[in-house]
Amino acid sequence: MILILAPDTDRESPQYHEMLDHLSRLPGVTARVHQVQGREQTLTEIYLLGNTAALDESEMVALPCVERVVRVSADYRILGRHKDDNRAAHFAYNGVDFSQDNLHVFAGLCAVDTPEHVDQTMRAVAEAGLSCTRMGAYKPRTNPYAFQGHGKSCLPWVFESAGRHGIKVIAMEVTHDGHLEEIHDALEAAGRPTGVMLQIGTRNTQNFELLKHVGRQTDFPVLLKRGFGITLEESLNAAEYLASEGNSRVIFCLRGMKTHLGDPHRNFVDFTHIPVVKRLTRMPVCIDPSHSVGSRVASPDGIMDMMHATAQGVVAGANMILLDVHPAPQKALVDGPQALRLEELPWFLEDVRLAREAYERRRDLAQRFLAEQNRQ
Repeated sequence: MILILAPDTDRESPQYHEMLDHLSRLPGVTARVHQVQGREQTLTEIYLLGNTAALDESEMVALPCVERVVRVSADYRILGRHKDDNRAAHFAYNGVDFSQDNLHVFAGLCAVDTPEHVDQTMRAVAEAGLSCTRMGAYKPRTNPYAFQGHGKSCLPWVFESAGRHGIKVIAMEVTHDGHLEEIHDALEAAGRPTGVMLQIGTRNTQNFELLKHVGRQTDFPVLLKRGFGITLEESLNAAEYLASEGNSRVIFCLRGMKTHLGDPHRNFVDFTHIPVVKRLTRMPVCIDPSHSVGSRVASPDGIMDMMHATAQGVVAGANMILLDVHPAPQKALVDGPQALRLEELPWFLEDVRLAREAYERRRDLAQRFLAEQNRQ
C-alpha cells in the first residue's frame, strides 16, 4: 500500500509525526518514506510493506497529511503502475525534466580519453542544442588488459568542461560503491557546475549490493541498463531494488540482448519492449542504439543501421537516447567502431526529430480514436 501525502508536506510538523507514529504501531507493517521531486512540488510517499491486506483504506486516508491511498496490485510496488494509480511518471533533476512524455538525447564519449576530446565533444553537444551527455570515467571490460577508464582522475576536467559549455546532466557508469563518493567529492570540489546521472551497466544489473547502495543515495538519479542475458522481468526487479532503498528517480535502458540471433549486429535490438516497460512501470525508457547495433554500417539507402534502430525506438515512444559520439572514432580507446563522428550529430538529431514527430502523430491519432469510441 502507498500513502500519497499532500504536496509539500512539512516533515517537521506535528501532524506528520503523528501519522508516522500511528504507522509504527501497525502490526506486521513497515513504513518507508520516499520523497519525489516533481516539476513544481516535492511529494512525499509512504510505502507500507508487510501485512497490508488487512489495512482499511478509509482509515489510512483519514490519517494526518495523507491525501490519497494506492493499493499495490503488481510486483513492482514502487515503480509499477497500479489500479487507480494516477501518480505522475516524471521527475526533475538539475533543471531537466525526465518523463514518459518527452525525449532527451545523451550524446557523448563511451570512455573519456583526453581533455581535448572531452572539450570538443561537450562543445559539439552544446552547439547541437543538447543539454545532456554521456562520459565514461569507469569502464568495466571483458578483457582484464583492456582500458578500464581514467577513473576519478578525469572527473575534475570533465565537470569543468561541462560547466563551461552549459551541460546540465552527465550519464556516468559506476561499478562499485566507492565511485559514488569519488563523483560526489569531485562535483563538490568543482562547485557543482553540472549534474550526474549514475549508470548501472548491463553486467551489474544483478549486482544486488551495488543496487542497494546506489538506491540509498538520493543525490543522483539512476539509469539502469537491462541485463543482456536475463529476462525483462528480472531487469525490472533490479530497478525496483533501487527504488525500494529510497531512490525512485530511475530510468530504464534497453541496450540489446546478448545472442548470436542478432548477428551481424553486436546485440539483438530489443526496442519493441519500450511500450511494455511504459505500461508496466512509471519509469521513462531509454534506448542505447550504439551498444545494440555496435557499428556505423549503412544500408543501401545511406542510413546507418544504428539510425534505423534509433528511429524504431523513438517511433515506439522512447524517452531518452544514449549515443556514442567521438571527435576521432579511429582513436577512441573504447568502442570506436560504433561512435558517430561529431559532424554526423546534427544529421542524427534531425532524423530523431522526424521519428519523434511520427510518434507524436501516432499517439494523437490513438487518443482521438479512443475518445471517439468512448463517446459512442
